[in-house]
This record gives sequence, C-alpha cells and structure tokens, in this order.
Amino acid sequence: MKYKRILLKLSGESLMGEKQYGIDEARLADYARQIREIVGMGIQVAIVIGGGNIFRGLSGAAKGFDRVKGDQMGMLATVINSLALSSALEKEGIKGNVFTAARMEPIGKLYAKADALDAMERGEIAIIAGGTGNPFFTTDTASVLRAVELEADAMLKGTRVDGIYTADPEKDPSATRFDEITYLEMYNRGLKIMDLTATTLAQDNHLPLIVFDMDTVGNLKRVLSGERIGTLVRDE
Repeated sequence: MKYKRILLKLSGESLMGEKQYGIDEARLADYARQIREIVGMGIQVAIVIGGGNIFRGLSGAAKGFDRVKGDQMGMLATVINSLALSSALEKEGIKGNVFTAARMEPIGKLYAKADALDAMERGEIAIIAGGTGNPFFTTDTASVLRAVELEADAMLKGTRVDGIYTADPEKDPSATRFDEITYLEMYNRGLKIMDLTATTLAQDNHLPLIVFDMDTVGNLKRVLSGERIGTLVRDE
C-alpha cells in the first residue's frame, strides 16, 4: 500500500449531486460507502469539505456582505456539510469525528492535531470543519494545511472532473488530461486547480496531490489501490 494516511478534500458543490442547492442524500451515501471501503484497506483518513453548496464567502461579498462575515458564514456551511457526512458515515458503521477550527462544542470538538491523529489511529474518520478558522483563506488552503500538519502521505482532491486538463474540458473539447504535472508547471500554465496560497503551501511542503473524479463510484478505492486514475501533482 503506497499511502498509509491521506487527507481527502471534497467540494461542497459535489454534495449537491443533481440538486441546485444543499445536500443530495444519495451522493452523500455514495461518498460514505467509498470512504468505508478505503478504511477497510487500513488507510487512515482525514476529510475537509467545502461549503459552496450552502454559502460561499467570496460570492456573498460580491452581493454586499461584509467579507469577514461572509467567510465566517462559509465556515459554518462547512460545519453543516461535515455533520451530514459524519451522519452518513455512521450509517455505514464508521465513526466520523467532527473537529472544528473554532470552538463549537457540543457540535464538534475543537481541532487539535493529537486528537485527530488519535481518531484516525482508532480506524475512525477525522472530519475537519471550519476552514482554517480565519477569513480570506479557502478550504483548499485549509486542506493543504491540515494534510501537512497531520503528516498525510498525500492529499486527494475529489472533483467532478477526472483530473487536470490543459484547459477546462467542459468548455474546450480539445483539452487533454495530464497523468502527472508539477506544481510549478500548473502555476505557469495558469491552471487554477487550487488558489495560489494552497498551491505554494503544498509545493513548499512536498505534498503529493491527486486530482480525480470522486463522483464515479469506486474511484477512491481505485486511486488508493494504485490505479492510474486522475492526475498526480508533484513538487518537482
């Protein structure tokens, strides 16, 4: 097994499934089953989920919300999604511990590295909500930060696209997919897979990133079984 411990980043939008807003229960159940599969392989799992299916701070700021308050609303949206995933995991027989970047008991436990590691070593999931706890930072940056902090072997970014392309494949049918790419090449090509803060943090800490299609059931297990699915991003 190549990876003993991973951080899985899920977008809030992906939780919408076929809906226009909120959480698609069927999609959530699919994710929980896929996560149960990799826990069964002995892999330790931490998860960070975005909140864009409920509220996105940057969009809120564009509509007149104060940016700091908008980002705080977005952080709370990630807590809602994390609680939903925790519930879905428990239906699959796996405990999903919700940790929050700001104190929020009894909704979740205040995040601490040691507590998250203890949960993962017990075969439980550490779901880390609330971003970094600060405005002006994306959940991608929070994901990289937690992955580095928890000494994850890799970060997996589950999206609705099966990897990184030369251009947006939904807009450009001639776009081709990379099997591998470096963070520097990703930046030089202007491929906005993550924001620059997240990209730089991952590169500086030599964190491998795999971008793959999470919506195809079974892909998470395939990636962690060593199949060449998605795109691997390396620091050099």
